[in-house]
Amino acid sequence: MEAISEIRRMLQEAIQGERKQFTKGSIRRALVLLSIPMVLEMAMESLFAVVDVFFVSQLGVEAVTTVGLTESVLALVYSLAWGMAMAATAMVSRRIGEQKPEEAALSAVQALWLALALGVLLGVGGYVFAEDVLRIMGAREEVLRTGLSFTRIAFASQIIILLLFLLNGIFRGAGDAAIAMYALWIANGVNIVLDPLLIFGIGPFPEMGVTGAAVATAIGRSTGIAFQLFILLNGRSIVSIAWRHLLVHWGIIRRLASVSATGAGQFIIASASWIFLMRIIALSGSEAVAGYTIATRIMVFTILPSWGLANAAATLVGQNLGAQQPERAEASVWKAAWYNMAFLLAVSVVFFAAAPWLIQLFNQDPLVVKAGIASLRIICTGYVFFAFGMVVTQAFNGAGDTRTPTLLNLLCFWAIEIPAGYLLGVTLGLGLEGVCWAIASSEALLALLSVHLFKKGRWKQVHI
Repeated sequence: MEAISEIRRMLQEAIQGERKQFTKGSIRRALVLLSIPMVLEMAMESLFAVVDVFFVSQLGVEAVTTVGLTESVLALVYSLAWGMAMAATAMVSRRIGEQKPEEAALSAVQALWLALALGVLLGVGGYVFAEDVLRIMGAREEVLRTGLSFTRIAFASQIIILLLFLLNGIFRGAGDAAIAMYALWIANGVNIVLDPLLIFGIGPFPEMGVTGAAVATAIGRSTGIAFQLFILLNGRSIVSIAWRHLLVHWGIIRRLASVSATGAGQFIIASASWIFLMRIIALSGSEAVAGYTIATRIMVFTILPSWGLANAAATLVGQNLGAQQPERAEASVWKAAWYNMAFLLAVSVVFFAAAPWLIQLFNQDPLVVKAGIASLRIICTGYVFFAFGMVVTQAFNGAGDTRTPTLLNLLCFWAIEIPAGYLLGVTLGLGLEGVCWAIASSEALLALLSVHLFKKGRWKQVHI
């Protein structure tokens, strides 16, 4: 009973988001207090991903294919968002560890200026060239008729993606994981409610089909950003923005841009490989794309919470390096990695056994179901490796060493995964299954190499 009471107290403490010093005391407790809101934050994001594809799948294969092709390209924007968020997390956490909240706030504002500039450029370009992008990705005419407006709205909303992720990266770096959690809960909660209303035209809402999903997402995420800005501007966070922080500081922006570039680079490399693989999968037909899209959305439901644990490790690395405690930073990473491995091992067993039932929840088309089952079962075989790899990779990023993961991604995804996917999927005629085996193998290799380099300890000497 005493243990249960302690767990309940820590859960309550983590969700309430009381300000804590994470450079002292129990590492396990620090991980719990940081990771619980981060896991819940990512769980809400993954819940939305599953709910969204559930509603969209009711509209037919073309609608799901539109979402799959669009998001394979938007993955590049998510990469930029993650890269900028990682740079902000690394810089803010280091300043907080050094007991310099004023410099942390200044860094946060410079990151916001960078995000605003990029978001405007990407949004305008994405809207103008949406149709061309879909055609390049292999979309058929029926897909274009069904989903072009969805793609245009999704591409035009890229500034929203950048700001939402960046602001949460700032909160995570400060150790305010609960605020980041609430922001995504609000954003995705609004999104989930609006999804069926706008897709199917329930009540007074117009029936917009798949376009309604894009509108719901834009409104939901904008609501989350409004909440984030309210917290930052009203002194509710450790990082509190005031008028004096709004001046542009090019030196800080250059450092942020440098870390962001390699940070985004590692995700862009991974995302670009996903685009190439999606293009290969598209050769097998819309059913293969739809099945793979459904399977990846289901996997996201568990992978995103795992990223929450990895993000907790990144914050601990940054703050403890700032406090001149590299050994504590390293110990935090190993604990997080073992916890993550245990979680994803259990998930992979469930996915392998329940794959037919899970896929059929979203679509009954036999070809779509077959493709989804194959994707889910094959890719989850690499979950144990992926668990370690994501934590260690985020540890590099938390230290400000975004270069090492970038080079590893370049090797594993572009030099190995894409050629292997084409060889297995097209040359050897294995289709979707061949591509999935290439994904699982390259992720395993990435994890092994990441652990090897992490043990060398060069990340402890990185300055940001």
